Amino acid sequence: MHLVDITMFYAAQGGGVSTYLAAKANWLAQCSRIHHTIVAPAREGDTAFPNPHLFQVPSLAIPGSPNYRMPRSPGAAAAVLRRLQPDLIEVGDPYQSAWAALRIKRESGIPVVAFHHSDLPQLVGQRLGPTAQALATRYLQHLYRQVDLVLAPSDVMARRLRAMGLRRVRRQPLGVDTTVFSPRRRDPLLRARLGLAPDTRLLVYAGRFTREKKLPLLIAAVERLGRPYHLLLVGGGESLPSSPHYTCLPFQHGPAQLARILASCDLLVHAGDCETFGLVVLEGMACGLPVLGVAAGGVRELIDPATGLLVPPNDAAALADGAAVLFGSELPTLGANARRKMLEQYDWDIIMPQLIARYASLLASPQQAELQAGVAYATE
Repeated sequence: MHLVDITMFYAAQGGGVSTYLAAKANWLAQCSRIHHTIVAPAREGDTAFPNPHLFQVPSLAIPGSPNYRMPRSPGAAAAVLRRLQPDLIEVGDPYQSAWAALRIKRESGIPVVAFHHSDLPQLVGQRLGPTAQALATRYLQHLYRQVDLVLAPSDVMARRLRAMGLRRVRRQPLGVDTTVFSPRRRDPLLRARLGLAPDTRLLVYAGRFTREKKLPLLIAAVERLGRPYHLLLVGGGESLPSSPHYTCLPFQHGPAQLARILASCDLLVHAGDCETFGLVVLEGMACGLPVLGVAAGGVRELIDPATGLLVPPNDAAALADGAAVLFGSELPTLGANARRKMLEQYDWDIIMPQLIARYASLLASPQQAELQAGVAYATE
């Protein structure tokens, strides 16, 4: 059984899709008999494949997006897929990758699954206005009606896709490696290494620095709070307003390094209001952190009163007040609840068999039996 993931959202500088695909590759290699390949863009002439599951295709730079590249054409990506002879393809973006997969579907009849990682209409609407958002919606409708199944990581995204008239939509949350992301990673010397006082109340965000993440809002909230609050931003991207109330650390290339940082902070904060899911929220909660988020997008479905707090979006004062409220509560209890929730609902050993069962439902009998055997093998 050969499962192929294809996406332009696979990059050395991480991101939710990269994290998901790396976790999937690792889990399938350890816990199943399924052969798995990731197909992603590469620079011309690049023959170094540090990931044994990665098959790179010639690509083009995307203006204004240094972390991602796109396949040179749907035909070039389709040629790679054709050589790989997959039994099922999962598409992680709605661009050339998706059209390449649909070419293979038309030729061989193999099923294609689209994972709705990015809310294209909303992102386009925020940047270009309602007319562009309507065009993006029609484009997505046209594309997704041709695939066999659309997976959405949250209820809000599944409802939004169904409101477009799409019927083959299922909610499929992502997961977290609770052995890597764990409170045991806590580093008691982190504050000293950052030059911060031992009593600093340390808030943390990890991910890309983009407009949609609303990082200036987080910075403004911490400035309102003042000492002893301090914000730690882990990642990179767009420039941010300068302030003595936050510290930046670069993107962490290994999940264990990120887990060490997260587990050493007090509170995960997330101000983005258009997340389809929010994988870093799972990672923080698995590390035993309560979460302060906004009541919008997929993040709102991950946080409950036992694990954190939701505040209105686009409101620095509400974020500041929310942080003060949480620090005035039993943070260790909230963090323990968050960790327990990840163990019981979002560990990859729970999520991945759900995903494989969805694949199996699309396949003819021999491949379906093979996938189901993989699930059984993984849970033995």
